[in-house]
Amino acid sequence: MSERINVEEIFGENLFTLGKMKERLPKKVYEEAKHVMEHGGELSLAAADVIAKVMKDWAVEKGATHYTHWFQPLTGTTAEKHDAFVTVPDENGKMIMEFSGKELIKGEPDASSFPSGGLRSTFEARGYTAWDITSPAFIKEAAVGHILCIPTAFCSYTGVALDKKTPLLRSMEAINTQALRIIRLFGNTTATKVEASVGAEQEYFLIDQKKALKRSDIIFTGRTLFGAPAPKGQEMDDHYFGVIRERIGSFMKDLNTELWKLGVTAKTQHNEAAPAQHELAPIYETVNNAVDHNQLVMESMKRIAGYHGMRCLLHEKPFAGISGSGKHNNWSLCTDTGINLLDPGATPNDNIQFLLILACVMKAVDTHADLLRQSASVVGNDLRLGASEAPPAIVSMFLGEQLEDVVKQLVETGVANDLKEGGYLATGVSTLPDFKKDATDRNRTSPFAFTGNKFEFRMVGSSDSVASPNTTMNAIVAEAFCEAADILEQAEDFDLAVHDLIKKYMTEHQRIIFNGNGYADEWVEEAKRRGLPNIKTMVEATETLTTPKAVALFEKFGIFTKAELESRVEILYETYAKTINIEALTMIDMASKQIIPAVVKYTKSLADTVNAVREAGADASAQIEILNDTSKHLSAMKAALKKLEEVDHTAAAMEPGKEQAFYYKEVVTKAMDDLRAPADALEMIVDKEIWPFPTYGDLLFEV
Repeated sequence: MSERINVEEIFGENLFTLGKMKERLPKKVYEEAKHVMEHGGELSLAAADVIAKVMKDWAVEKGATHYTHWFQPLTGTTAEKHDAFVTVPDENGKMIMEFSGKELIKGEPDASSFPSGGLRSTFEARGYTAWDITSPAFIKEAAVGHILCIPTAFCSYTGVALDKKTPLLRSMEAINTQALRIIRLFGNTTATKVEASVGAEQEYFLIDQKKALKRSDIIFTGRTLFGAPAPKGQEMDDHYFGVIRERIGSFMKDLNTELWKLGVTAKTQHNEAAPAQHELAPIYETVNNAVDHNQLVMESMKRIAGYHGMRCLLHEKPFAGISGSGKHNNWSLCTDTGINLLDPGATPNDNIQFLLILACVMKAVDTHADLLRQSASVVGNDLRLGASEAPPAIVSMFLGEQLEDVVKQLVETGVANDLKEGGYLATGVSTLPDFKKDATDRNRTSPFAFTGNKFEFRMVGSSDSVASPNTTMNAIVAEAFCEAADILEQAEDFDLAVHDLIKKYMTEHQRIIFNGNGYADEWVEEAKRRGLPNIKTMVEATETLTTPKAVALFEKFGIFTKAELESRVEILYETYAKTINIEALTMIDMASKQIIPAVVKYTKSLADTVNAVREAGADASAQIEILNDTSKHLSAMKAALKKLEEVDHTAAAMEPGKEQAFYYKEVVTKAMDDLRAPADALEMIVDKEIWPFPTYGDLLFEV
């Protein structure tokens, strides 16, 4: 039996919470820090010194020897540089552990080799990390020791954002300001802040580490570049929500314990649809903390999987032919007084504030569907979106029957007097309760679905940071709120004006609502008729960041400058090209050094068998047929390998940028597919003892 865990005792033990600050700090310093957290402003150096000492003392008590400014560069992962608390020994040779307010507030990691998209050159090495007081410091326990991690923003010497946190924090200020304007119009004078609340569900695969290390593609790219289907995939649906196997359960237990200690509210765990695929879902929290915690979730998954002799794959499509992994970003807006602005209440048709907010979200999503699509763009997601396992690449909004009917009534008549009810679920079993159903079903094919009191943005890739999607969500809704508030604050008759504005927005943007099957081919045609964008790949989505519409949006609220947007475009093109280049080179290496030599060995064995059978006077036609099929696929593979080598060499010689990225997408990826096809066919023929690395069956069903 496994060791019992007292969640209440361990939760947050490695997190420097507000409660710990209150216990340890002088009241005046605590109040100053709390005010800065809640209302902004600059912490005095004197207060920072006190907080730094208390934070260091707490960390040392927990066994920490080093601290780091933990930040999120434009790689999509996290970064850290460890500094010990040690100082110069005193005259008696005694080491004194120190940590100053200046060291807490500001760091200078250099970090000049991170991508900046031309915002700074490598020789311009000065880069700053700035303490994000709104995200609690935490202690990371790893083989390197116990490290005090201080969440920070990362910017250049000139002040431009070089990370994902800074724009997110800017977008949080924008949505707060504009949402407060909206609720003030409805008489709410008690709330002082509105924040996005997010829960990021995380899907992932677990496979055996020893087998993973026998495949170069998994090592270098995080996914399989070759692989024929196993005899069984996910068609029986027996893995989905199935009993969690002991080895996986042991991993999940350790993962939960680690996350709970860090204050991450890991709530739900289960087997997902594909074999070897699983999911973890947290409870909602402030978007800034949710972004930080999701990074910790991904990092912890990979590290703890190693402790259990497994490898965690976060790639969006690690295996062809079965469902890939995504991340469901559940987004809502909540006041500091506990009111969820996306809660429609019992009678949403009469809830004017909710209807205005809904209309603004409709306007935001329709106006900036291209930016939403871009915010979920990562190389691996191109292999997943629109593949009948994830939402299509077309952004649409699901409201459900009840709200869709309310919108329809408002568009047609200006009033919504009728409200569809959910009724009761009658099971037909006397011992089971009949209970009230929700007013609407869910739609798992929708990329942007209303699910009761939140919107679930289902397009995000499993390996990606949720910072960009939430920055975009905050920005586009802030813009819609701002434009609505500008109109309503000047209205002589507010009641009439708000009803007219709701009808106007819903009428103009009703095309974004789609409650049907997003996987159906008919939806692609219908979306085209409606004029909705269908941006299929990452490289096509990238340029949406620098359209006049996008630049105006982000500059209006100070979230990005035009230069910062242009830098991100450059980084995205380079990231795509580099990623595909690594995949292509890995395929070339595996094909030329592993697969082809193995097949040649197999054909020699076949040829020897044919000769031996003939000499024995028996019929060798079956062996000859196998030999001919093998030789045919081998010839096709050799030709495809040569073609891939040629086009990848051409691509690598091109100047980095849009043209190179599109060449990789349109030419190199096709050559990769052409190489994979005969290789996978050969896997189905060649003796398993000769095949050079573990197959899908080995990886997915022998964990």
